[in-house]
Amino acid sequence: MINNPLKKSVVLILVCFWAMGLQVYAQQRFKVLVVASRASDHLKMIAAAKPFFEELGKKSGFDVDFTDDTSKINDANLANYQVFVMLQLAPFDMSYRQQAALQKFASQGKGWVGIHAAGLTGQEFLAKNTVYWQWFEGFMGGVIYSPHPAFQKATVIVEDRKHPATMHLPAKFEISDEWYEWDKSPRPNVRVLASVDESTYKQNKPMGDHPVIWTNENFRRMIYISIGHSPDDFTNQNYVTLMHDAIIWAASK
Repeated sequence: MINNPLKKSVVLILVCFWAMGLQVYAQQRFKVLVVASRASDHLKMIAAAKPFFEELGKKSGFDVDFTDDTSKINDANLANYQVFVMLQLAPFDMSYRQQAALQKFASQGKGWVGIHAAGLTGQEFLAKNTVYWQWFEGFMGGVIYSPHPAFQKATVIVEDRKHPATMHLPAKFEISDEWYEWDKSPRPNVRVLASVDESTYKQNKPMGDHPVIWTNENFRRMIYISIGHSPDDFTNQNYVTLMHDAIIWAASK
């Protein structure tokens, strides 16, 4: 306890300046680069995503550059951004140099938000003689993608409502997706934020433990969201909240 009135005043002044500093920081704008895939499977979702992210940025106080040009993934350009959103862009759709630039970006503690097809790990889709990006598999929690079931509605269980990216979501919500599957659960290597209830839809190959949103805490600001096949997601308030909070968290210091 501080008994000296002068010292009390000094402490109060410092606390006020600290609070003002937090308020100023919260109002600071940051820049987000969204790089989308050109794959035909996701063109409808990507078409809806461009106006969605631009409007989200306007309302939320950050600037968005939206492109499907992967040449923008380079050290010089990425230095302008605090968050990289990998929208449906598979890791194998990037050149070795682009992969290296993204790896450096994430390893430096910048924000990465991966959506849906960004999680296509493994060598199933690699062109002949392509070197596999093993680092990215570890980044994703050491899992390998396997064929997904049909697009269908299911229930998402929000396991971690203390994390800033999921704290504003309900305990569970329904949404339709392809429900990507992997060779095993990433849980031992990641912080699981939400999983899908496999009893609420028909799987291709049941995982048992089936995370759909997670972070790899070996990296300061990394979050993967496997949900995101349909353009209708941008009219689902829970998905909108998730996108907003994930990006804000990814940009935070």
